[in-house]
Amino acid sequence: MGNRMEGRVVIVTGAGRGIGREVAHWMADDGASVVVNDLGGAVDGEGTSGSPAEQTAKEIRDKGGSAVANFDSVAEYESAGNIIQTAIDNFGRLDAVCHVAGILRDRMVFNMTEAEWDAVLQVHLYGAFNMVRNAIPHMIKQGYGRIVLYSSGSGLGSSGQANYSAAKEGMVGFVRSLAKELAPYGITANAVYPGGATRMTETVPDSSRQLRAAAVATTEIRTQGEPIQGPPEARDPANNAPKAVYLCSEAAGNITGQVIGTSGWQMTLYSPRHVTRSIHKNGRWTLDELDELIPISLAQGLTNPMPAAPPRE
Repeated sequence: MGNRMEGRVVIVTGAGRGIGREVAHWMADDGASVVVNDLGGAVDGEGTSGSPAEQTAKEIRDKGGSAVANFDSVAEYESAGNIIQTAIDNFGRLDAVCHVAGILRDRMVFNMTEAEWDAVLQVHLYGAFNMVRNAIPHMIKQGYGRIVLYSSGSGLGSSGQANYSAAKEGMVGFVRSLAKELAPYGITANAVYPGGATRMTETVPDSSRQLRAAAVATTEIRTQGEPIQGPPEARDPANNAPKAVYLCSEAAGNITGQVIGTSGWQMTLYSPRHVTRSIHKNGRWTLDELDELIPISLAQGLTNPMPAAPPRE
């Protein structure tokens, strides 16, 4: 395709299938040497297999690209370090990390177990820290680096996904801190909201889809990534990949600390949080004052995140 990533070394986690696989291919097609990382587990994180990562790496090599497979887990600090070391041992440097790996253990919060909460945060949020912390010493040394963390529109609020939503929005806060800390070293950090038809989206029960669709219609909250506009082919996970390559290229050196949507045929920039309304007085508020003012100021026009439930008979 091109040579924007010529001489660069990229790690893509979760690259055995879905969006990660497509990102790995596009990176290699544009000249990068790629560490294809995938534990090879099921959608819920159970089990392991070397086949997905090795298959993606072989596909890249068969096209004339440069890739090695890695089967370590992002969820533990030391094993994440092994992923980084795979890049150093095989290619001598590390220029970019795309953390795509993820699992789902969807359940309403009143049914969720501690283990289900922990497992999802361990892969998504702890995995982001584990990969970044192990990678940045190499990037700082060379004065260059690109970090792309795969968050989700579900971080804006998704019914039945309290664990996933918390982990994904935590990654956004992490990226904003990274951008400030790492800018002096020539390292950028961004979060993306991807989307597409993958095995993860296929596991969402119809009941959950209906519940989330009702929330979208009411509040414009997007779940399982960004809203995807256009014909069915717009749901191809490969649509995310060229945008990831751009964010990891030299051309994107002025983009950092941002949340960028990459699903479908569009590419979108999300605004950072900012104050939309406030009330003020010179002194401490009383509850009587708040009773009077909040309904006509801060709370005026607010929309409930979910449609009102019908009255019970």
